[in-house]
Amino acid sequence: MSETASKPFRITVFGKAGCEKCKQLNRRLDELLAKPEWGDFEKAYRDVETIDGLVAFSQMECLNPNRIPAAVVLARTAAGGYEPLPNPQPGAADAALKNSKLYTLLGIQTDYAGTGTITPPMLTSLLRQARALAAG
Repeated sequence: MSETASKPFRITVFGKAGCEKCKQLNRRLDELLAKPEWGDFEKAYRDVETIDGLVAFSQMECLNPNRIPAAVVLARTAAGGYEPLPNPQPGAADAALKNSKLYTLLGIQTDYAGTGTITPPMLTSLLRQARALAAG
């Protein structure tokens, strides 16, 4: 994903039309990113039922199509695009993200074995992890 970057971070949501959990995730993320303290993040949405959305989804290489919606955090590169942030501790337990945490990238996907809900505290934790990872 090499789109022109305007903010230090982008969280890309992968969803599809008619998905209530996708609408809920987008709404929650929009509310969170509207707060001044998250001004260094922007949101992008990818519909996995379109060619462009499916290609972007596939490029993540670690998202499960059975666990839509999902979101991945990307950071601005020196070249002016965005690249996904790696998960600094693949496989490690995460108290906030629980079983929804992605393995290789910094992101989250719906855990339908649990409640199937990505909560605002989960999103806040994900964004904080992105900042901490970028700060090194």
